Amino acid sequence: MTVPAGLPPAPDALAGKVVAITGATGGIGRAVALAAAAHGARLILVGRNVKKLTGLHMEISAAHGDVALMAPLDLEKAVANDYDRLADAVLEHYGRLDGLVHCAGQLGTLTPIEGYDVPTWCRVLHVNLTAAFALTQVLMPALRKSASASVIFTTSSVGREGRAFWGAYAVSKFAVEGLSQVLAAETSGSTAIRVNALNPGAVKTAMRRQAYPSEDLARLTEPAAVAAPYVALLSDACAGITGGSFNCQS
Repeated sequence: MTVPAGLPPAPDALAGKVVAITGATGGIGRAVALAAAAHGARLILVGRNVKKLTGLHMEISAAHGDVALMAPLDLEKAVANDYDRLADAVLEHYGRLDGLVHCAGQLGTLTPIEGYDVPTWCRVLHVNLTAAFALTQVLMPALRKSASASVIFTTSSVGREGRAFWGAYAVSKFAVEGLSQVLAAETSGSTAIRVNALNPGAVKTAMRRQAYPSEDLARLTEPAAVAAPYVALLSDACAGITGGSFNCQS
């Protein structure tokens, strides 16, 4: 299913909302950050590359003013104190969090299970699943302070139906779908937090190029073209929609 409401989002769809985005300097994360800022959001840009974060921060500041904070965080290497510092900074600067978008991820290798490298397996599962869980957990107090909060997990078609050779990446995305559903069930009816999973589809990103090195890039969707469904799910146009697993592209 595609996102059922709020497309295209109104120009002020995220006015005043505080939104954290992981993988903010990657293809989809960067596109979502730029789109969210254009729709009025105040941003917490989470990423591991400080130089790229700085560049993105400068670009957003030039277009929209002082609406973004940088939050350098390497999800592969971060420890508990790193997560806690980020959560404390969110509450200190904003007092709440209205949106959390998980775009960070690692592909690993396209290898049969029988020969999959165990350290690579552990790293991919950690970055794509465990780190997303840990960050969401520490940010729950800030999300609970929002009058209308949205958590979005980025998923994949290979996390909905098993596909040969996709290994740890596919398994991590199956698990992310489950994490999204469990959290949605736990927050539905008792909080103002909604939780959904969103599959961008085939998008022209570095990860896609890694997975399909000989693919015709002209046939792929640009990252900016899939940002609108993220903005819609973050906005109050999708208030009450939780526990879903949607596609950016039909």
